[in-house]
Parts: sequence; structure tokens; C-alpha cells
Amino acid sequence: MKLVEPPSCSAASTIVFIGRNQRGQWVAQQQNGLYGGLFVNRAQAVKYALFENGQHPEMIVELSRELELDMSGETASLPISRVA
Repeated sequence: MKLVEPPSCSAASTIVFIGRNQRGQWVAQQQNGLYGGLFVNRAQAVKYALFENGQHPEMIVELSRELELDMSGETASLPISRVA
């Protein structure tokens, strides 16, 4: 049995934004909206982001403003501050 990486990991590492939405849930979302999810806590959001981006913590950006999960693939340019 051959293990296969998720499709998102096969591409070059990309920025993953993490932050809270208006309901207080943690959101992790790839810069271009190709993947993302909702999480109960920050640790799970970071774990997911690391898994999806090929274990590159330097490519995770925590936002201080609200972040809503948008899977349309049209994520707008976000003002960022590196916190990860």
C-alpha cells in the first residue's frame, strides 16, 4: 500500500492564515482558499495548517482581525502580521 500526500501538500508551500471568526471558532485557510476548515481551538488549527502546508511553520500567519472561512477560492488580499 502506497501512502499518498494530500493534493494540497504536493504544491509548493503556501501561506495559511489562522484566526477566529465572529463566532469565536478558529479558522485555518490557505491563502488562495484552496483548503481550510473550522476548529475548536488554536492548536488544532495550527496542526491542520502544518499538515496541509508540508510542515512549514514559517508559512502560518495568525491574523488579529476576524477571519471567516471562504471556500470560493477568491480570498482577498489580507493585511497580515506574522505571529506564528
